[in-house]
Amino acid sequence: MPIVEVSPGMSIAYEAFGDPADAPVLLVMGLGGQLIAWHEDFCRALADRGRYVIRYDNRDCGLSTKFDDHPVDMGRLIGALGSGDFPSARALVPYTLQDLADDGLDLLTALGIERAHVVGSSMGGMIAQTMAITRPARVLTLTSMMSSTGEPEYGRSTPEAQAVVSAPKPADREGYVAAAERELVWASKRYGDPAVLRELAAHSYDRAYYPAGAARQLGAVVLGGSRADALRELQVPTLVIHGLDDTLINPDGGQRTAELVPGAKLLLIPDMGHDRPRELWPEIVDAIGAHTGLVA
Repeated sequence: MPIVEVSPGMSIAYEAFGDPADAPVLLVMGLGGQLIAWHEDFCRALADRGRYVIRYDNRDCGLSTKFDDHPVDMGRLIGALGSGDFPSARALVPYTLQDLADDGLDLLTALGIERAHVVGSSMGGMIAQTMAITRPARVLTLTSMMSSTGEPEYGRSTPEAQAVVSAPKPADREGYVAAAERELVWASKRYGDPAVLRELAAHSYDRAYYPAGAARQLGAVVLGGSRADALRELQVPTLVIHGLDDTLINPDGGQRTAELVPGAKLLLIPDMGHDRPRELWPEIVDAIGAHTGLVA
């Protein structure tokens, strides 16, 4: 798998599908998720629509650069945020949401791609929004999937989903794979499949088990704050996709995003949770294919 240095000291692992002569689509994954969370078959289905599809590992995840020298004490971070001590909170986190966005754009630069369609899922949607807000000339279209605006009153998790995402991951492979079934709490009620969750967990563990990075990524997201004012001014063609079964990021996070971005299209999908079940790939791929076909 290619790993490219995109800036001094920062290497990003990526994989591409399709013809490089086709319109590029950059897929941005969410919190702690490796590029393999964008299933290969999903990527190929999108590539079959005449798109050059690029999936990659965010920093602190997968095979990309790790920040081992900057451990984050989540207790101290939460305490600083709760008391409103934002300078102390920022000092605990080694990078920002903007840095995560820059990594993706720097990867495009390294691949010789000036502009791309950007599709982000969950935290990846927040990263993709940041790309479009701060570097609009480089984003042909934005697709924000199962994400939110950074406003604390929107996209809230249910207590049950929050408990799962906050629980420590088992360190042993067997325990890690078994614990993946907890994610059924936010999966599609109709299509959620524990076998699929276990398969991805096993692949992820074997490829690059690294739970420490998720704390730093989460810190970057929390400190990113609200993007509401910037989204109101966004002129990048935007599609918002959200599942109505999503309990990790409430669908009102997607609705709010579409409400703020001028001219945004909103696709609310029944039977989709905070996941992308294979059964819904045709609808999702069709929507992304149509949206990315608007601008060449």
